[in-house]
Amino acid sequence: MKQRIAFIGGGNMGRSLIGGLIAKGTDPARIVVADPYAPTLQSLQADYQVQTVSNNADAVRNADVVLLAVKPQTLRDVVTSLQEQILGTRPLLISIAAGILAADIQRWAGGVQVVRCMPNRPALQGCGVTALYANEQVTEANRSISEQILGAVGATLWVEREADMDTVTAISGSGPAYFFLLIEMLEAAGESMGLSAAVARKLAIETAYGSGFMARESSDSPATLRQQVTSKGGTTEAALKHLEASNVRAIFSQAVAAAAQRSAQLAKELGSA
Repeated sequence: MKQRIAFIGGGNMGRSLIGGLIAKGTDPARIVVADPYAPTLQSLQADYQVQTVSNNADAVRNADVVLLAVKPQTLRDVVTSLQEQILGTRPLLISIAAGILAADIQRWAGGVQVVRCMPNRPALQGCGVTALYANEQVTEANRSISEQILGAVGATLWVEREADMDTVTAISGSGPAYFFLLIEMLEAAGESMGLSAAVARKLAIETAYGSGFMARESSDSPATLRQQVTSKGGTTEAALKHLEASNVRAIFSQAVAAAAQRSAQLAKELGSA
């Protein structure tokens, strides 16, 4: 990255993006981070040698790209307070705040180009997936810049309809929690059937890791991989029949729909002013 990038917020996701960018060759001198928490700034400066400031306006002043890594509930106040600086240099704004529409951010900022992103928690380990949305006002160059930045922590993909970001949030944004719950349940089942806590946890975690890796690397669909593991009349079939009889597919579909609906509600609640 040759652009000057200002991070507003140096928390977990901001830190992971900074680390990913530097690992891929970005000069730390091109990155400035603003955060109100002094220990966060001290840690970032010590670990990555980036510039740090406590004032958001100081970070934005000379930036080509401003990455908004703050909580959705505070995003409006942050952006509106920076409108004068933003309009002075008209940087690209990249938001990773869940649920806030690009049009609302654009309105608060005074009309500059905005790319909205939805990364997920595994980005902290460099193996996340991020969906990005840009309206027609965003140039191809700025789409490419956004993809490079978010690509520093995992896979990226674009959605053409912003409404799809609510579904993205429900699938990949909230998705890690679904898998953690499955691991938690497998672990608990193992313990209830006599395994030690350590053995049950190891089995559950490594099985989840291996299954995910297989699904990622295989050209077969997840349904095909499932069928390959399921022998006629075997143990896996017995478990799956029980899950299907309990209507697990409908329950899971309803759960994901609830997450998507909540994402849409948050957009209305937080972007209405």
